[in-house]
Amino acid sequence: MPRKGRQLRVMGVDPGLTRCGVGVVDGLPGRPCRMVAVDVITTPPDDDIAHRLLHIDQQITRHLHHHQPDVVAVERVFSQHNMASVIGTAQASAAAILVAARNDLPVYTYTPSEAKAAITGSGTADKKQMTAMVTRLLKLSTAPKPADAADALAIAICHVWRGGTRARLQNAARHRRPVKGAST
Repeated sequence: MPRKGRQLRVMGVDPGLTRCGVGVVDGLPGRPCRMVAVDVITTPPDDDIAHRLLHIDQQITRHLHHHQPDVVAVERVFSQHNMASVIGTAQASAAAILVAARNDLPVYTYTPSEAKAAITGSGTADKKQMTAMVTRLLKLSTAPKPADAADALAIAICHVWRGGTRARLQNAARHRRPVKGAST
């Protein structure tokens, strides 16, 4: 289905080595988004790490080529007590970022708290609240499952609603002219 007007198409990725959520939405800041696609890429935990990462790379590439997003938003890895989980999440995150870079797409990262705040208004919302709000915001008849699917859609919505402002601020900072007479 073609995009209406100048809507932004965002591919959101909730990275994980065993389950990696991918969600694609169209939208404009301050407006309801529309879900384009959602998927969860899975890899067997007992497979070789290289093959697992290759599979994630290939599946994200397939989604990217099929859905043609304007930007990729990836959940930023955060510290946990389970170091093995953090490492796997970081590896899957790197695979998603590399796919975007290989295809000359901008990449933005958001912490889970940033996405929760954008979607629910609270950076401490739980998975059940997040899934319920994503379902409601996208006007879905059923909740996306598992939670990785809802999280990927949440990251995509977060970028639609917050990313435009963030990109403009970053661009302004890069092109800022020094004020005459100001000390540096």
